[in-house]
Amino acid sequence: MPSYGECRSADIDASPQACFDALIDYESLPRWQGTIREVRVLERDQQGRGSVVEYVVDAKFKTVRYTLRHIYDEPHRVGSEYLGGDFRDFAGEWRFEARGAGTHAELDLRIDPGRFVPRIVRTAISDAVMRRALIDLKTYVEGGGERG
Repeated sequence: MPSYGECRSADIDASPQACFDALIDYESLPRWQGTIREVRVLERDQQGRGSVVEYVVDAKFKTVRYTLRHIYDEPHRVGSEYLGGDFRDFAGEWRFEARGAGTHAELDLRIDPGRFVPRIVRTAISDAVMRRALIDLKTYVEGGGERG
C-alpha cells in the first residue's frame, strides 16, 4: 500500500520554546487545536513530558485514533514513533527554527493508511489537518496562549 507524506510550514511571531511548550501541553490541545478531539497521556518521561500519547483526531472524512511515542529535542523538535491505531504506519515531527524574533515552524507527516486513498481525499485531509494545525499553533502562541 502506498504511504503519503507532506511537509508544511508557517512563520510564527513567538519563540521556538513557546511553540514547543504549547505542543507538549497535551491536555490543553483539544481546546485550541481544532482537529484534535481527545488526548490522553499514557506515559511520562523523567522531565514530566508526555512520552506516550493517544490522540483522537477529526480528519475531515473520518475520526481517527492513534498512539505515538514522542521524542524531544527541546525546543527544536517534537518527533514521534507510531505505536498503533487506525493507520498501518504514521511518522511525523514538528521542527522549530529561530528566525529573527520569531520561529519558522514545520510539520512533516508521513502516513500509510493501509489502503489506497484518492488524491482529492489526501489533499482535503492534508488541508484539514496539517494547515489547520499550523494555523492553530500560530494563533494560539501569538495570542499568548489564548485560542483565537
